[in-house]
Amino acid sequence: MTERDRLAAALAAAAEFVRTQAGFAQVTTLDAAGFPTARTVSAFLSGDWTVRLVQRDGHRRLGQLRRDPRLLVTWSGSPAASSVNESPAVFDLGLLIPRVVFVQGVAAEMDEAQTWATYRAHDQRLRDRGNTRAPVRDRANVAAELTGFTVRPRRVRLEGFGAGPEAFTWSCEVDSPPPMHKGDETSC
Repeated sequence: MTERDRLAAALAAAAEFVRTQAGFAQVTTLDAAGFPTARTVSAFLSGDWTVRLVQRDGHRRLGQLRRDPRLLVTWSGSPAASSVNESPAVFDLGLLIPRVVFVQGVAAEMDEAQTWATYRAHDQRLRDRGNTRAPVRDRANVAAELTGFTVRPRRVRLEGFGAGPEAFTWSCEVDSPPPMHKGDETSC
């Protein structure tokens, strides 16, 4: 298998993992003193590695993103069933490599129409799956209480989707990985 084939397989596995297993993401922003601050949120990964966030207006992270739009979005979970760790690089912890998707990027605030479209698409998809406990919001409520951000990827790293400890990292400003899924025509 070529390096490009391994990357394509890792991309597909990572996208499936985020979509079906990882659930919540951890978003790390920079506070007023420049220190990383993380919290768990719902975040939606697109086929071009763009991330979309729709949050309630009262969160401190919104002010942090407006002040400094650099952030890291991380999805993590248990090791893949095929995971092995036969050659630890430094320490043998006796554990398998967890699956982790890191998207480092720059956030841009969505306008009201983009926020509504993102909210509506993801809310409907989740409700169709039976996830109905979140409040039902109409467009006016979304405009009044929610804020959306689009995160343009700068660097992406995948761990736990290759052979053993193999990781995949690329800079979206320089490299062009293959798309996540067959049929996607964009990449970061």
